[in-house]
Order: sequence, then C-alpha cells, then structure tokens
Amino acid sequence: MRFEPSYVSGASTMPLIGETIGVHFDTVAELHADRDALISRHQAIRWTYRELRERVDSLAVSLCRLGLTRGDRVGIWAPNCAEWALTQFATAKTGLILVNINPAYRRSELEYALNKVGCTALVVAPSFKSSDYLAMLNELAPELQHFAPGALAAVKFPELRWVIRLGTQVTPGMLNFDTLLGKASDSEQQDLAALGRTLQFDDPVNIQFTSGTTGLPKGATLSHHNILNNAFFVTENIRLQPGDRLCIPVPLYHCFGMVMGNLGCITHGATMIYPDAAFDPKSVLETIHSERCTALYGVPTMFIAELGHADFGNYDLSCLRTGIMAGSPCPIEVMKQVIERMHMREVVIAYGMTETSPVSLQSSPDDTVGRRVSTVGRVSPHLEVKIVDADGRIVARGEPGELCTRGYSVMLGYWGDPEKTAEAVDRNGWMHTGDLATLDGEGYCNIVGRSKDMVIRGGENVYPREVEEFLYRHPKIQDVQCVGVPDAKFGEVLCACVILKPGVSADEDELRDFCRGEIAHYKVPQYFRFVAGFPMTVTGKVQKFILRQTVADELGLRAEKTA
Repeated sequence: MRFEPSYVSGASTMPLIGETIGVHFDTVAELHADRDALISRHQAIRWTYRELRERVDSLAVSLCRLGLTRGDRVGIWAPNCAEWALTQFATAKTGLILVNINPAYRRSELEYALNKVGCTALVVAPSFKSSDYLAMLNELAPELQHFAPGALAAVKFPELRWVIRLGTQVTPGMLNFDTLLGKASDSEQQDLAALGRTLQFDDPVNIQFTSGTTGLPKGATLSHHNILNNAFFVTENIRLQPGDRLCIPVPLYHCFGMVMGNLGCITHGATMIYPDAAFDPKSVLETIHSERCTALYGVPTMFIAELGHADFGNYDLSCLRTGIMAGSPCPIEVMKQVIERMHMREVVIAYGMTETSPVSLQSSPDDTVGRRVSTVGRVSPHLEVKIVDADGRIVARGEPGELCTRGYSVMLGYWGDPEKTAEAVDRNGWMHTGDLATLDGEGYCNIVGRSKDMVIRGGENVYPREVEEFLYRHPKIQDVQCVGVPDAKFGEVLCACVILKPGVSADEDELRDFCRGEIAHYKVPQYFRFVAGFPMTVTGKVQKFILRQTVADELGLRAEKTA
C-alpha cells in the first residue's frame, strides 16, 4: 500500500500583502473614508474610517513627540475600548512595538512582563473589574508620585519612562491619553509619512505573552507581515466585505481580538464593533440586535453562554451571516446550534496559536456542515502543515501525531529567549504546536488533544476531546471537560467534569450508562464530577491543568510512584 504522508500546503492565486500595517491602513481608510470603522458601544463612540485615521495619526505624532523611537516597546494594559485600537494602529505607524498586557495580570505578572521586554511606555486603564491598575502601578513604582511624566526612574521598572492613563482624572507622574489626540501640524504629518516609508514589513510590531501554564510567560514577537496577512486571509475566508459589521466580544489583548478582529476588519473595510469592555452574553445579544451585526467571533464558552441566556429569544439575530468559533476545541453540538439558532450559516472553525499569528487551519463556508463541525478545516493559504511522530517523522494520513506548521505566519521568536525559540521552532522553520492531530485523505485536520492532555490508561491512549464530543450528545449536558487523574491500577483514568443544563439533574450512573456500549470501555470515564464552572483564562480557554489538580485533590488521588 502506498504511504500517503500527513503533509499539506496552502496553494493560493492570491498573493501575500507586502506592506506594513500603517501603509495598508492608510490605503483602506482613504478608500472607505465615510464608512463606519469603529463602534465602541459601551463608550458611545462611533467613528468613520476618516475619523479613525485622524485620531490614529494624532496619537502617532504625539508618541513621536514624547521621544519614543522605532523599536521601543509600548505596553497596553486595558480591557476592550476604542483607545486600544488607536494605540494598536498608532504604534504600527511609528515603528513602535505594541506589548499586549493581559487584563487579568496582577502586580508580579505586570512587573515581569514590562521588564521582560523592556517597555519604555505603558498605556493603562484606571481599573478593570476587581483590579485597580493604578493602585498596583503605584505600589510597584511609588516614584511616580515624585517624577514628572517622561522622567520616571523607578527601581522596579528601570526602562519605563512614560505612563499614559485613560480617563479624565489626573494622576501624578502620568499623562492623560486624550491630551495626545491634538491635531498634528502639516510638518508633523509629513514627518510621520516619511517615517512610515522607512519601516519594513518584516519589522516586529507586536509582542504577545503566552499563557505561561508550563513556566514563565514567553513574549511571542510578531511582525507586520505575520499578522497583517493572517488577518487578511482569515477574514477573506469568512467572506468579510466592505460594510460588514463584526461584533468583537473576544479580548483585544489576544490575537483573536486584535488580529482576526481589528486587523481583519481593516483589511476589508468592515466595521469593528465592541459590545462591552469584557464579555457579557447579554451585551453581545443586544449589540447584534441594535447594530445589525453581520459577523460574530467567540470561543465556544461564549457561544454557549449566548445560546443559554434567558433572554436569547428576545433578540433578532437574523442579520448574522458569518463568523468564527475558535480559541479552544469547538463542541459539535454547540456549532450546530450556532448555525441553526443564530443564523450563522457561514460560520467556520479556526485553529491556531499566538506563535503563528494565529491561524494555521480553517474550515470554509463551502464545506458541508458535517465537515465544519467535525474538523478544524484545511491549511490556510501560503502555509504548510505536517503531522509527526515522537521522532519527528511524518506519519501516514489518519494517524495521530504532533501538528507542526511553517510559513509567513510563524513568529520572529520569543523576545530575548533564543533557547525557548529554538525549542518551539526547529532549524527548518517548523513551529511545533504541542497539539495532537490527524489529517484525512482530503487534507481536513482534526485536533484530538494536547500532547500533555492525552491520558494513557493501562497502555491505551485516550484523547479527552473524543470523549467530550460524545458526552455533548447527552441532552442534559451543557458543557463538559475530561481530564486524566491518577489511578493505582491503570496509572491514569478519565474524569468527566460536567456542567448540567439549567433545571435538570443527573447522577454518575446515568451518564456512565449513556457511555456503555457506545464508546470503548477504556474511554468511559471512571469518575463524573458535577461542577458549576471551569477555571478559565481571560480568553475563555479552560485551564485543564488546574482542573486536573482540583479534581485529583477532591477525589483524594495521588500519582503512584514508579521505580
């Protein structure tokens, strides 16, 4: 039998964009000057492309006035807001490198992030949810009280000079963001344009920190070329058009929001719409209804919350057509409901990671619903994907192995960390994702789990994703996550953590009986735990390592020591 390798490449007649983000932004803003560009509903802000460009240019010129120069790092620590987008595009136009700070970070994490990449400036919101950002900053840098803006000399932040706060109140040692939006002079505009012509599309433009679940966060450094092209091809695939209105409830600090959302809209003359500072299902439903959104993004947990909201039936969502569900494995039953109940007939699945800008594989609106709900689609244009075994050899079609990807989307590297970069990107340019996947004969990819999430039960490999997909079929289950826990006999067994739908009850025996005879005996969870929620990252990803430890502790299970 002929060996068919698990390798695919994304052929395309559409060329890559060979421009910087600033140049591309200006072209699109001129072409769609009077079209809505940005709507921040919770801020009552509504700007056309002409108005957005004016504000971006004003901020860009002001950043240059502060003495910030090409290659300087500018952090942003804020939830979704119009100022986030202004900062994103203004830094890109001036050759500065935007550093995304997770809104959930606390003091030690902020200190680590700013110093890891040497931020010269920080744009910061006063607070978010239970986090008082200004208080945390002043605790870390009490010197702010004694230095004028731009002259900061803080022991814990040796490279930080400027802190630019959002809001109208005045804080010692900080500038106010709105004061940087004054009109630029003609000569300053000319200088900005001249600076833009010196920038190269391979220059770094953005640093995003990985989750740090297996150590300290690493700063994935992305270029103009990385994220501009990824944004274009991702949104080209979902058929985004000028005049489309994209609801963006995913966080901007993450690739899903700032690349697939903001940049994706910019590449197609579409409208960015922020329903709220952070995800709230009711705000999303209200925004789609009132703004007549045609597209929606979200991770599965967001769509589950929207579909399950008590007022879901009160909103007209018939305006929706397309969108993306991504960020974590997408349950088949949830995807079907999104298509049927939310009218998103062209919704697709996307797979990727921060280090690949982020998307490597995507389903297509032309795919059958079966394909769209059971795979993550095929390789994106201009990219390559292969599946390899533990020795790095390409496996046959249909066999599981680690997914690797190569092409324009692969990051420049982890900032200041060549060793970690070499561990992730091999000498041939392949990014090793750590995800287990298969490729079928037509090139469709199925993610079967994380290599570290795979459970080995008495020598049998169990992929939690497969069992989760089966359990989603149970009519009482709203959400489920499976993790491996220690077992004296088998080494590891499966535990299913279940969130039931409102108003129903179930017990372990009922769910165990549902599995018996339908899936292999070794895949049937040994334990079922009924929970109210899962530990989550701010982007909506389930933190399985925390869930695994919590469940093991609750069950009183400890890993057996081996000789």
